[in-house]
Amino acid sequence: MTAPEQARLTPVLTRRWASPRSWDIDTYRQLDGYQALPAALSVVPGRVVELVKASGLRGRGGAGFPTGLKWSFLPADSPKPSYLVVNADEGEPGTCKDIPFMMADPHALIEGCIITSYAIRAPFCAIYIRGEALHAIRRVQHAVDQAKAAGFLGRNILGSGYDLEIVVHGGAGAYICGEETALLDSLEGRRGQPRLKPPFPAVAGLYASPTVVNNVETIASVPAIVLGGSDWYRSMGTEKSPGPKIYSLSGHVTRPGQYEAPMGTTLRQLLESAGGMRDGIPLKFFTPGGSSTPIFTTEHLDVPLSFDDVAAAGSMLGTTALMCFNETVSVPWAVWKWLEFYKHESCGKCTPCREGTGWLVQILRRVVTGAGTLEDLDTLTDAASNIAGRSFCALGDAAATPILSSFKYFRSEFEDLVTGRRPPVVPERSMAEAH
Repeated sequence: MTAPEQARLTPVLTRRWASPRSWDIDTYRQLDGYQALPAALSVVPGRVVELVKASGLRGRGGAGFPTGLKWSFLPADSPKPSYLVVNADEGEPGTCKDIPFMMADPHALIEGCIITSYAIRAPFCAIYIRGEALHAIRRVQHAVDQAKAAGFLGRNILGSGYDLEIVVHGGAGAYICGEETALLDSLEGRRGQPRLKPPFPAVAGLYASPTVVNNVETIASVPAIVLGGSDWYRSMGTEKSPGPKIYSLSGHVTRPGQYEAPMGTTLRQLLESAGGMRDGIPLKFFTPGGSSTPIFTTEHLDVPLSFDDVAAAGSMLGTTALMCFNETVSVPWAVWKWLEFYKHESCGKCTPCREGTGWLVQILRRVVTGAGTLEDLDTLTDAASNIAGRSFCALGDAAATPILSSFKYFRSEFEDLVTGRRPPVVPERSMAEAH
């Protein structure tokens, strides 16, 4: 049996999603819920950190940094308390895994928070959820209340002497708050803007104290690792990217949604599970990890979707937000829509991002309306290259990526628009009406 087949038969992260009232604590406990917690509390915190290190779990929020290693960066001799912050902002276009997770199985997140907080000796944990996801905020808060009533939260958890408080915090709907330091500023009541690093959150994070910031899926993976062990976890996925992963398929696929499979599964395999491309129209291009990751084409259908394999192919795994576009889609139009988003969401703190995104949108508007020139295409390349790597945080890089990667594979489509070989994607009249 192949790894992808095994993952479909034995889900780990999504095993409770189809159960009646899967979000309720009774359902969770019937399906191994809160069994990892007493096991974790029975050993010293450092043992839990070492277990997660040995499992090879890498952050599921986009960067793929080794989770256990990140936990071990907290200074052991700090006079200040340590904190755990869960990044559930999920604002990346195409990313849609964490909110369904919190809706279907919030107690897996809560148990993961408790175990992680214990491992890093944190008395306080904050779960920062995107403000528009009110339904998820309510469901996670209900799970926190249930866990506290059952004795899994609060003072002297399960008689271990360990105390923990979890606060569910609703954000204000800003994409920039997905950046960990902007999220911390927002939690502290400030405007969400990225901080200068160093110092890194591990040294001076929330309230200038040592802080671990992890994604929902990362933290929710911890109870399964504690129960199954590091060898079991490494039996799935690839050597450098072990474990299962939730892949979000959206766009022109027959059955869009969340698909759990081992790390290293290919888009071709995922499309087979999703019923293929909708209406039989072939795939043209896709994002392996959301709009901020360089696009792939049909030549990348068999690239293993793991952190290292995707990087070797010229992109980033990101949040495994696989937006699939068929052959009817104009690449310049898609890039323009993405850039409109990044321009709107720029926090304005640094010049390259604040000014650069605006100029990119203006030029792209000319291109898609048929009013652009070949010189505009050179300007787009030059401007995007000067934004990438020069902005205060990764939002500038995210805005430059669609330009640079689309020019790599589809520059001819831009050239056809500005030379008149292809009609405008958006007529100027329609553009004016839209504004």
